[in-house]
Amino acid sequence: MKKKSLAKLFFLFILGVISSFSLPPYNFFIINFFTFSIFFSFLFKELENETNYKKFFLYGWIFGFGFFSTNLYWITISLTFEDQFIFLIPFALIIIPSFLAIFYGLITITFKFLRPKNLISAFFLFTLLFGLVEFIRGTIFTGFPWNLIVYSFSDKITFLSVLSLIGTYSLNLIVLSFFTAPALFVLRNSKKEIGICLFLFLLPIFFLIYGNNQKKIFVNKDLREMPHTIRVLGSNISLDRFYYNVDPEKVIIELINLSAPDFSKKIIFLWPEGIIPNSYTNTMSLYKDIFTNKFNENHIIALGITNRELNNDNYEFFNSLSIFDNNLNLLSNYNKVNLVPFGEFLPFEKTLNKLGLETITNNFGSFSKGQNREIIDLKQNSNFNINFLPLICYEMIYTGNLSKKKNFDIILNISEDGWFGNSIGPKQHFSHSIFRAIESGKYILRSSNNGMAAIINPLGEVEKKLDYGVSGYIDLNKKRDFKTTMFSTYGNKIFFVMILLYIFLTFSFNRMKNE
Repeated sequence: MKKKSLAKLFFLFILGVISSFSLPPYNFFIINFFTFSIFFSFLFKELENETNYKKFFLYGWIFGFGFFSTNLYWITISLTFEDQFIFLIPFALIIIPSFLAIFYGLITITFKFLRPKNLISAFFLFTLLFGLVEFIRGTIFTGFPWNLIVYSFSDKITFLSVLSLIGTYSLNLIVLSFFTAPALFVLRNSKKEIGICLFLFLLPIFFLIYGNNQKKIFVNKDLREMPHTIRVLGSNISLDRFYYNVDPEKVIIELINLSAPDFSKKIIFLWPEGIIPNSYTNTMSLYKDIFTNKFNENHIIALGITNRELNNDNYEFFNSLSIFDNNLNLLSNYNKVNLVPFGEFLPFEKTLNKLGLETITNNFGSFSKGQNREIIDLKQNSNFNINFLPLICYEMIYTGNLSKKKNFDIILNISEDGWFGNSIGPKQHFSHSIFRAIESGKYILRSSNNGMAAIINPLGEVEKKLDYGVSGYIDLNKKRDFKTTMFSTYGNKIFFVMILLYIFLTFSFNRMKNE
């Protein structure tokens, strides 16, 4: 019996591993029709065979561990840049997926506890729990909504157009139903199951029709010449700048050469996250002569840099996007709100510092959290008629929580992807930009160092791109205005309506056996 139990756990672990290949950059979404159907069928049959709640928790945990350990291994690459962190690599390889797998264990133990009475109610309960727990995973403890199952469709742009209506969590709930539907068909014992399967497989047809219609609407919009160009940089400047005494002027000159300023054109230059080493927002004036010689009044520079502010005789440090004119006068500044745990801030810092732990991305301790994410309006203090929503790196992964205000023209995103090398991590990170563009109905301009820079339109189409390892720039000087999306108006309230619908269906079908 012990060997049989171990065989079950190994089988579920392999299912989780296989499922991870459905995610970017592979996107073999077909895999999930097999893995999730088999996983559900296994749990449904075990409802009768297994009475041990701990084992049911373990079923979900081991599936989740297989899933997360193979698609999040790249996180440990960030620990290779300093010798003091290398000893943590084996722990990170185990601890991170182990923690995230707990959420999947909660799915299966709750599934056992609620004990659905028939196949259809079990089907809806399974997908309901999975979708709800994925939402909790994305919001609790600062949230980590990375690698939701729906990201397996990240290269199916027409299908994803429905994000503009219902958002990522709602579509995640629906695609979980898609992937589990084959089990419902195979295990069926009435025509009801066939009817549900038929409805579910008709839904993608609706999504594709909607997506094609959205594209027609968008293409028929006027392609307007913008009064200025936004020039997005992609660079490959070494992360050594964080650890060694790298001359900031050398980095600045390299960025200026990549930017190729043209005195006759109005240009906003977008440079990557944290790109100027050993400098702060209030010390950039030291390089005024360099900028004055290379830029003129037609130019604005938006760049990622550390912002240092004095508070009660102590400095606070922020990961910031700062906007300067050609004379390095500060026009506006945004301090990052959503910080990366252990990368940008250390939870329980006083205790963990005693154990020798530090943040990975800087040498001064934790970044402070910005207060609010406000829209930056350049109309107020420059002759550039544009406003935008700033997002720094990791902030791109959050859905339904970008901004309470919707009156912005575009989204500017800056990133440093070098912490994860040439792994699947930066590619997964990039896919989030596609989802946010569709949800918001806005252009996203992404500047990255050691990653991918791109211009993504409101349909989620990548119009221009600098791939990994390529340095240079891409310009946005023409764009189509798109309508405000339903999801950007109502956000995740739509997901809660979907949850209520699934609860209703679960309990409605659960009662049918007794009637």
